[in-house]
Amino acid sequence: MSGPLDGMKIVEFAGLGPAPFAAMLLADFGADVIRIERPGAPQLMPQNPDFLLRGRPTVELDLKSDVGLRDACRLAAQADALIEGLRPGVMERLGLGPDALLAENPALVYGRMTGWGQHGPLAARAGHDINYIAQTGLLGAFGGDAPEFPLNLLGDFGGGGMYLAFGLLAGVMHARATGQGQVVDAAIVDGTAHLGTMIYSMLQSGIWADQRRANILDGAAPFYRVYECVCGGHMAVGAIEPQFWAALVAGLGITPVAGQMERARWPDLSAQLAATFMGKTRDEWTEIFAETDACATPVLSLAEAQADPHMAARGVFGAAGPRPAPVLSATPAQAGEARPKVLGSVDEALALWGAT
Repeated sequence: MSGPLDGMKIVEFAGLGPAPFAAMLLADFGADVIRIERPGAPQLMPQNPDFLLRGRPTVELDLKSDVGLRDACRLAAQADALIEGLRPGVMERLGLGPDALLAENPALVYGRMTGWGQHGPLAARAGHDINYIAQTGLLGAFGGDAPEFPLNLLGDFGGGGMYLAFGLLAGVMHARATGQGQVVDAAIVDGTAHLGTMIYSMLQSGIWADQRRANILDGAAPFYRVYECVCGGHMAVGAIEPQFWAALVAGLGITPVAGQMERARWPDLSAQLAATFMGKTRDEWTEIFAETDACATPVLSLAEAQADPHMAARGVFGAAGPRPAPVLSATPAQAGEARPKVLGSVDEALALWGAT
């Protein structure tokens, strides 16, 4: 595939979640990614097709055999970057650690995707998205009486895969300018904490309470929360600015029982809005607010979102899953085939790179 990253050669060692997401993102934008999988490796959650694997061919290698190890090294020697998502020390034990591969390819950018990072008291521990975001403090900021986790989007993909892709690109730019490769230690705890920069800043400034449902963006404010409708559906309200709040109140047809920023009376105001939203269905409210700047929108299901007129007009969803983002005007990305080709050998993979 052509794209702004055309010609960037990346070898990806098969993993779960954030590592293949980073590889998919880079492949979407034209990077030439070769994925190495273990023969007969079981799938934790079989998918048909698996959108995260789109756009890049796969070659099967037994990394515990001399032949598989040699072939993996051959690919790494020709690559600009490498992606691995195993626990710290595993690649070293296989003979594929950064010291070994950078000795053969000094310009290689070696990307390491983990939850806890390459060092620290928890580095050797198992974990998943929910554990990592809990440790950053951000999970504790979601929800009401108990924390509520945002699927595995915040840690795995936001704080993990996106940061790995960004780190690899930064490393490759440096390597192309200097010939010097490096290791990218992409830890989900690091990336997730970084995503929370604004919240940590507000906390430090004394304008964010360190508790749930007590702040302007966590559901405490009547103008920034979700309301249930009589049909059982919900409307999302984000009317922060005064003019948007005025449009919301006008659409609801109410006289507010309190001023927008009277924090002491937020519970009363929220109750008034909740009762009002229960007076109509989600679709009725959607029609009322469709042509306004009230920042009131329907909460769609995953299936509904794929049929939504705005999403359809932008072509957000396709046969290979959500389209690549962001949209570039001169060199737009494109989603590759949802069922990537399985290559017969490393020689075939290297031929795709124009190497031997």
